[in-house]
Amino acid sequence: MTSTSRIFLARLAGHAVFDPAGDQVGKLRDVVVTQRSAGRLPRVLGLVIEVLGRRRVFLPMTRVTSLDGGQIITTGVLNLRRFEKRQTETLVFGEFFDRTVNVPSLGLTGDVYDVAMEEDRSHDWHLSDVAVRERSKRFSRRGHGVVVAWNDVADLTGEQPSQGATHLLATMDTMRPADLANALRELPVQRRTQIAAELDDERLADVLEEMPEGAQVEILGRLDPERAADVLEEMSPDDAADVIAELPLETAEALLALMEPDEAEDVRRLMVYEEGTAGGLMTSDAVILPPDATLAEGLARIREPELSPSLAALVYVARTPVETPTGRFLGVVHFQHLLREPPSSLVGAIAVNDIDWPRPDTSLHEVARILATYNLVACPVVDESNHLVGAITVDDVLDELLPEGWRDHESEVVR
Repeated sequence: MTSTSRIFLARLAGHAVFDPAGDQVGKLRDVVVTQRSAGRLPRVLGLVIEVLGRRRVFLPMTRVTSLDGGQIITTGVLNLRRFEKRQTETLVFGEFFDRTVNVPSLGLTGDVYDVAMEEDRSHDWHLSDVAVRERSKRFSRRGHGVVVAWNDVADLTGEQPSQGATHLLATMDTMRPADLANALRELPVQRRTQIAAELDDERLADVLEEMPEGAQVEILGRLDPERAADVLEEMSPDDAADVIAELPLETAEALLALMEPDEAEDVRRLMVYEEGTAGGLMTSDAVILPPDATLAEGLARIREPELSPSLAALVYVARTPVETPTGRFLGVVHFQHLLREPPSSLVGAIAVNDIDWPRPDTSLHEVARILATYNLVACPVVDESNHLVGAITVDDVLDELLPEGWRDHESEVVR
C-alpha cells in the first residue's frame, strides 16, 4: 500500500472509495479499530464503506491499496454483507470524536476533533495521534487545537454521559436522513442518544422516520418530553402516529398534550385506524387545493422542499375545507399535468376522479393493487361521504409489505 506517513481521518470522511479501474464502489463512513492492552496503540482493522443501496460493509485494511491524496483505492474485492460492530471494536468517528479528554503533560482539557493513523513496518495500521480542541475558559471563545501522541491522552476509553457530537456531525453534514439513520444504528445506545440530542428538531425527525420503530421509541424516550413533542410535530403525522402507538399509554398521552393542538389532532385521528388498512397507512400531509386554485398555485405547493417526491406527485382537489377531512373530494391532478397546461388554468377543470379510491378500511393488498394497476406513486383515501381523509404513498405501502425487520436485512457479520 502507498500512503503518507500520517493520515488524519476526519479529512477522509465521506470520501469516495474506488476499485483499481477507477470506478467508485462506495463512500467512507467510519474507521474500525480495536483497543489493545495499556501502552499499545489501537490497531486499525478496516473501514466502514457505504455502498449502493445504503448498505454499510466492512473493508479490511489489507484490501486498501492506496490512501494517497485522500483517494481511497481498494483491491476491488468487497464483501457485501452488512457491517455490524463487535463488542471489542470501536468506531473512530462515532465514538472518539467529541470525547472530553485530558492531556496531563500539558495540563489541558479539551474535545477530540480528529484522530490520525500511521502504518508500521509490518504494514499494520494503528492510531497514533489525537487532535484536541482546548476548552476555552473565556465565554464564547474557541480554544486552540493541539495534536498530541495517543498515549499522552487520558480518558479515551469508557462511556462519557456528557459527550457531545459537534465534530462528529460535521463529518455527517451532507448525509441523507436515511444514511444518517443507518450510521446511528451501529453506535452504542448512549452515543446514539447523545448524537440525537445535538440534531435540530427537523433533522432528527427526518432521521427518526428512517429508523425501525424500536429505535424511534428508544431515542424519543431518552429526550426531554417537551423536546420529544417538538420532534414529533416535525415528523409526518402518519409516522408520528405509528411511533406514539408504540409508547406506553401514559407517555403517549403526555406527549400528545405537549404537542400543538392541530398537530396532535391529526395524529390522534390517524391512530384510530387499524394496522394493515388504508387508514393505518395514510398521512394527512397531502397537497390539497380548492377547485378555483390555479395550476401555478399547485406548482408552487409541490415545490415545497419538505414534501417527499411521492407526496409531491399529486395535487388533491376538494371543496372547502381543504384540510383533512375535507369537503367533497373532486379528484387529483398529476404534477405532469400541471406542467402541460397553462399556469392560469384552474385545477378543478383538469382534476380526474375516475378510479374507485380506497376507503379507510381498505386492505393493504387492495391499496397495493390500485397503485400498481394505475401506475401511481400515491393515491387519495376517501370516506363513504366522499370526503378526502388522507393520502397513501407507495413508500409506506412497501414499508408494510416488506418482511418485518427489513431495515436490519443481512445483518450477519463477515470478516
